[in-house]
Formats: sequence, C-alpha cells, structure tokens
Amino acid sequence: MRRPPRGRAVLLTDPRLDLMRTTLIGCILFLAACAPSASPPTEEANVASITVTLARQFQHAAAAWNRGDLDAFMSDYLADSTTTFVGSGGLLHGVGAIRARYAPLFGQGASRDSLRFEQFEIRVLGNGLVLVTARYILHHGPETTASGPFTLIMRHGPDGWKIIHDHSSSD
Repeated sequence: MRRPPRGRAVLLTDPRLDLMRTTLIGCILFLAACAPSASPPTEEANVASITVTLARQFQHAAAAWNRGDLDAFMSDYLADSTTTFVGSGGLLHGVGAIRARYAPLFGQGASRDSLRFEQFEIRVLGNGLVLVTARYILHHGPETTASGPFTLIMRHGPDGWKIIHDHSSSD
C-alpha cells in the first residue's frame, strides 16, 4: 500500500478498510445485543409479590374484624362513591353504604364471630388491577358459623391496594 503524500487527506476507499469497518460495526452490534439488560420482573414474580402483599393485608383485615375495629376493616375499601359491593342483599354503591352494611356487626356489645380467609388466589388484570378470589370463614371456636367465596377487584394507588368491587356469597 502506498503512503499518501504529506499534507493530503487519506481517502478510505481501500476494500480492506471497508471490510475492517464492517467487521468492527458487526462486532459492536453483536456485543451490544449480548449485553445483559435490565428487564422488567416476570409476571410470575409480580404475582408472587402482590400475593404476599395482599395476604398480609387480608391478615390485617381479619385481625381488625376480630378486635371489632370497623375503621381498620373498612380501610381496605377505596373511599369513593364508585366502590361497589354485591351480596345477598343486592348491589350497594359507595363505601358509606358498604360501611352501613357492616356497622351493626361492630356495634357496642354486638356478637361477632372470628374471621379468617382461605384459598386466596390472585390474577393480575393489568394497569394496577388485580382479581382476588378466596373464601371467608366466620367461626365461633371450632364451629363454622358462616362461610363462602368472594371475588374482589382491587386497584393499586398511592395508598396501596384498595377494594373497588366486592362480590361476596355465602354457602
């Protein structure tokens, strides 16, 4: 290969330089494609994390019920007029109506059975929404006094997971 005279620009038209340039660009692209990337958590990991969070939240709700703390029990519901509840008494609109449904069970001297939850399952719906299915069990000592399946739609917001729809049935 001849050297260009001093002071003159080097033209990079040599076919060997084209091959080297193409090979170098190919290597850079290959290495970039192989580099580890920060990928979002898998849906399974997300479901597992949400399940742990909500299982803990439901333990707190059962504890609030069992100690007669209506405010703490109701804190899992979104405080909004669009929150709904469906049960044997029909459809209720608004957290105030839902609270009024439960209030007699929390009155002074009211007899209230202990609450626990079982068969807890979650399905992520997307956009900060989950579908929760489970069973509630009300018991007095070893005797079950009421039980049934329920389905909740919960939304994640600044205050955590809140119930926006509750459909409870009894066996």
